[in-house]
Amino acid sequence: MTDRIGVMIAAVAIAIAIMMWAAEPVSAFIRTHPTTRMLALAFLLLIGMALVADALHFHIPRGYLYFAIAFSLFVELLNILAGHARR
Repeated sequence: MTDRIGVMIAAVAIAIAIMMWAAEPVSAFIRTHPTTRMLALAFLLLIGMALVADALHFHIPRGYLYFAIAFSLFVELLNILAGHARR
């Protein structure tokens, strides 16, 4: 990371700009594919439980979490593609 406050401020400002720019396309995607909302909530729950486990000194290897997220994203991608093929 950095100890320079200017770099920190610039990073936060750039992150805010990107989030504001991406908010509408992401919102439109979620409106079009409502199952992604449930998937995102499941990701938040998964990450939250991992943080709680770490706070209780129960280490869960990050690779397991990353694999679970990647696998569920892959399954959701297949679900979206199958939905497009049916239409």
